[in-house]
Amino acid sequence: MKIVLRIGGSIIGFPPNPLLLKSYVEQILRLKEEGHTMVIVVGGGPLSRQYIETAEALGLNDKDKDDLAILVSRLNAKLFVKKMKDLTSEIIPSSISKLNRLLKTSGLVVMGGLKPGMTTDSVAAIVAKAIKADIFIKATDQEGVYTKDPKIYSEAKRLDSISFDELSKILEVKHKPGMHSILDPKAVRILRDTNIKTIILNGFKPEGIIAAIKGERIGTIISNEKVQKID
Repeated sequence: MKIVLRIGGSIIGFPPNPLLLKSYVEQILRLKEEGHTMVIVVGGGPLSRQYIETAEALGLNDKDKDDLAILVSRLNAKLFVKKMKDLTSEIIPSSISKLNRLLKTSGLVVMGGLKPGMTTDSVAAIVAKAIKADIFIKATDQEGVYTKDPKIYSEAKRLDSISFDELSKILEVKHKPGMHSILDPKAVRILRDTNIKTIILNGFKPEGIIAAIKGERIGTIISNEKVQKID
């Protein structure tokens, strides 16, 4: 199976959580041993947002802010490959063509952002399309997709499933450096158009990745078929 795993920077945190990273590496090793092909796309998280805030105070433009956030995401990716140096190349690809070359060699690649104006959600979705992934998993700081922001509304309910079109109605539509969304709109469009099964799950429980790949009910499934309307 071809798997794209998007790990939110908010999961890695700052300073990065070594126990959580070790757990992710264990899950990834297990999946690789089972013969799966994997691309891990890592976000910049709180450290990237700190750089963006500083860049804002310095009067830098959005491209500069995105450049800084991309560097942080690649630093987080580098942390993963240093731990997994026997499993994958230490090279962090800066393009889809480089990704494809590395993937043919090792079957496992870790990467961060690619270019300004694009979130790591979009990068992961573009990767999923490029490699014709069977499944796209985003490990985030929520249990899945909710009817409302659960951090603000206590009555928010987690959805077992939702369509890409329904999800797109509740997302922030304009890109801005450091934007934090359950899944950015461009990624949603790419995944919808390519009809790649997508699962949003709790990234603080790395074992959920294997459960999702096995087809167990976990997180929120996003697809073109299953619809759970938002009230």
